[in-house]
Amino acid sequence: MSGVTVELELPQDWKRFQMPVALKARLNSLLDEQDKTGKLSKAKRWEAQALTELVDLLSLMKLRAERAGLNNR
Repeated sequence: MSGVTVELELPQDWKRFQMPVALKARLNSLLDEQDKTGKLSKAKRWEAQALTELVDLLSLMKLRAERAGLNNR
């Protein structure tokens, strides 16, 4: 297995770094629809999957920034 290292400049205040309210509301709407109907259209499933992956990515980046001590600056 090979790896790639990517170097990024990160914002100083990761405590405020989160998914935009409108995207969070859209994801919640899609998940509510899925809970009520038991299914989503193919396009809505793709959208929900993409938004879920964004949440995961932002959470991982925030955790790594916190571990690196970037919130203490």
